[in-house]
Amino acid sequence: MNNRIVCLLLLIGLFFTSCVPTKDLIYLQDKGNSKEEVVNQSNLKPYRLQTNDILSINIKALDARLVEMFNAGANGQNQESLYFTGYSVDDHGNIRIPVLGEMNVLGYTIEEVRKKIEERLLAEHFKTEAQLFVNVKLAGLRYTINGEIGLPGTKVLYQDKVNILEAVANAGDIAITGDRKDVKVIRQFPQGAQTFSIDLTDAVAAKSNVYYLQPNDYIYIKPLKQKTWGTGKTGIESLGTIITLLSLATTTFLLLRN
Repeated sequence: MNNRIVCLLLLIGLFFTSCVPTKDLIYLQDKGNSKEEVVNQSNLKPYRLQTNDILSINIKALDARLVEMFNAGANGQNQESLYFTGYSVDDHGNIRIPVLGEMNVLGYTIEEVRKKIEERLLAEHFKTEAQLFVNVKLAGLRYTINGEIGLPGTKVLYQDKVNILEAVANAGDIAITGDRKDVKVIRQFPQGAQTFSIDLTDAVAAKSNVYYLQPNDYIYIKPLKQKTWGTGKTGIESLGTIITLLSLATTTFLLLRN
């Protein structure tokens, strides 16, 4: 009798430990360590250009013919065409613009590059009366996401700012077997790559240095231990597993007894 009680308790324990708790699936929960305050401004610092970034540069003036030569690479309408027609930052941090030649942009913000181009055009080729308008943008924010995610792979979002939840949603959301409490973000810096961890179930995540993505970030969602156990992700799946084990154990016992 005591053995039956012990077995029953073990099965009940297996049932509850094998399921993925609801609290592990909900994003940005208030766990008591968050405060109503503005997101740290350090998280919103403008991105500084790195090698292999691709820029879309468009120059306009009152007389469109005057700036036509400068816009040779500004007419790409999608990521594929921008790869060939955009301005790629080479290994030395330079881009090559028609007439202006090479210009170093490594470590500059988009706004700083815009001002730099505008100042050179006014100093070397145009007068103020030309009413120049220079527009500089990144050719999409590219990131790679892998692991327990609906649609793994490299993604491109055409936004100036993208947070990690938007990136996850764009990739089909994290699977039930994905660990939302320890999402890894590998970020490239001039001195090398650095790995960060962010808990997406905690509201404090919005203050993390990696809440807002940067171009070429790599996101990895590791599996929960429940996946490796193979007992099931939900209560129904776990119950099915337990019933199967009980049936197997009963059958084996009866065969051995006979």
